[in-house]
Amino acid sequence: MGRKKKKVPSINGSSTADISFILLLFFLLTTSMGSDKGISRQLPPAVPPDQQDISIDVNRRNMLRVLVNNQGQILANGELVDLTQLKDKVKEFVLNENDRSDLPERTVETFPLLGAQKVTKQHVISLTNNVDTRYEDYIGVQNVLTAAYSELRDEKAMSVWGKHFEELEPAQQEALIDLFPQKISEANPKEYGK
Repeated sequence: MGRKKKKVPSINGSSTADISFILLLFFLLTTSMGSDKGISRQLPPAVPPDQQDISIDVNRRNMLRVLVNNQGQILANGELVDLTQLKDKVKEFVLNENDRSDLPERTVETFPLLGAQKVTKQHVISLTNNVDTRYEDYIGVQNVLTAAYSELRDEKAMSVWGKHFEELEPAQQEALIDLFPQKISEANPKEYGK
């Protein structure tokens, strides 16, 4: 006599797709996605194909050359500095309060809401890195350069209006941005030693 095979009841899977869809919706709606802000930069407009390269001469004293190497070291005009020193160096460079001959030329300009101010209108910060510079080091330097300009604007806002930059009216903020325009030139990475 042969043995009868027992039938194993199968699991009803008809609602599995519905349950998965509901779970997926639940997790999509209840989780918050982190968004990276990045660095705010305004890119120059695209160059027309018929335009030729134009070289611009910048007076040497008007340029602060910042180099970040592959070991995270920072050179500012040939001087080895750390991030805190770099911020102070940038602020000193942009202000040139004592009219030093090795820092940018100061001219008198008139700004809305601020009147006549002595500024280093022609200053430029040239940021260069090696090909193998770590991303964290490069972004750290970018953040410090941006922070230096933010501090300059904030200090001026406190001295003129007694408020922090973020608390000012949009017209006042624009005046300070015009007074301290962020002029950072990002050169192509260089490959040294090859």
